[in-house]
Amino acid sequence: MSKLSEIDAWLEKSFPALVAEHQVPGAAVAVFANGEVIDHAAGLLNTGTGVQSTVDSLFQVGSITKVWTTTLAMQLVDEGKLDLDKPVRTYLPEFVLSDDAAASRITVRQLTCHTSGFEGDIFLDTGQGDDCVAKLVAELADVPQLFGPGEMFSYNNAGYCVLGRVIEVLRGKSYDECLRDHLCTPLGLTHAATGPYDAIRYRAAIGHVQATPEDAPQPAPAWALTRSNVPAGSHLAMRPRDLLTFARMHLNDGRADDGTQVLKPESVHAMRERQVELPCLGLLGGAWGLGWMIFDWPGGPVIGHDGGTIGQSAFLRVVPGSDVAVALLTNGGKPLHLYLDIFRKVLGDLAGVEVPSLPEPNAAESPADPSRYVGEYSSQVADIVVSQDDDGGLWLERTPKGIFADLAKPEKNRLLGYKGDTLVAENGTLGLHMPHAFVGDDGNGRALYVHTGRADRRVNR
Repeated sequence: MSKLSEIDAWLEKSFPALVAEHQVPGAAVAVFANGEVIDHAAGLLNTGTGVQSTVDSLFQVGSITKVWTTTLAMQLVDEGKLDLDKPVRTYLPEFVLSDDAAASRITVRQLTCHTSGFEGDIFLDTGQGDDCVAKLVAELADVPQLFGPGEMFSYNNAGYCVLGRVIEVLRGKSYDECLRDHLCTPLGLTHAATGPYDAIRYRAAIGHVQATPEDAPQPAPAWALTRSNVPAGSHLAMRPRDLLTFARMHLNDGRADDGTQVLKPESVHAMRERQVELPCLGLLGGAWGLGWMIFDWPGGPVIGHDGGTIGQSAFLRVVPGSDVAVALLTNGGKPLHLYLDIFRKVLGDLAGVEVPSLPEPNAAESPADPSRYVGEYSSQVADIVVSQDDDGGLWLERTPKGIFADLAKPEKNRLLGYKGDTLVAENGTLGLHMPHAFVGDDGNGRALYVHTGRADRRVNR
């Protein structure tokens, strides 16, 4: 029996039990190795209707879409229509931020690897028309700059909306059309939807949310995020098998299964090259390429991306050196723990890759100088206060604001040591001890940012 056959038998036996154990309402997984794909499904697409998950069911892939958006951009590079190192304003003269000097310097490359430096969680609803992305870009004029272009990494959804708009302008069509015409069709995808009006034609999952960690997952009040964020990952849905068709193209030097050259080999390899190193964040890998996350795991390197929408979570990992890829799509519960159980087994057995554990408090890494972390930090979506109690303990209080004020409650959590200047929350959200990296220096020995993937800047002097 081949190793893939052994994995197939293991998933057949274990996948439904693992889905139930981690309170995931429904999930589907696909594995590619030795030129073959296997897939399995378990649970319910919607606990309110009782519709079962199948291998042909569609789940949202969320921010994995960003790798697709970068691929669309690299196709334009292949055609000589786009230069990654030209300023964004070369293609979008109307691109404006609150810091005009920074906006004039931001390059297309910096959009792909989250180093543009402006605040990125901008989720304005600009309607359902084909002009929704253009309208969102026009609303960025008041968005602040966190740091100079190219200085560091901070995950940026709005940056990908700008990249999506560049693609729209150069192609002369909407982002959805670009996705269908230049990726879904040449890849021969049969179960991929670019939005809710398309997804309704298929057996589609709805996300599930929990008011508290103790509550059972309940169907989310909405299926999708706003269409204005489609290039960043608000709408794209598919089967895990179809997600692996995209991954196989990247493993096969840009060729689709039928031999169609979707992307030039040099562009495929350029996307895997390290563009920026990340602080120790425990979950996001060690570096970012063009679109891809890069994981420096034993047995790797591994590339991939994760995605999260309203109650849905997606995971994609690709091991170029072994021609192995795994995709897991879920609709609620504790998906990170399901991801760990599946990917540790599959990547370990098929590619010799060791998937690290989730971050845990480490008493041996107690903060040496708590005063470095104490202070106030802020972004457009939350205010953060880090304080020290009488016993020397560090506490982080996060108060959501803007559109997130109605979606999440203020929370206060003790910060414990993890690795150096990266601390973790004592009480995990759905079992995750969220890492908080304190980076930079404000000139007085204090951290300039608290970084959770997004860099929130210190605001107290």
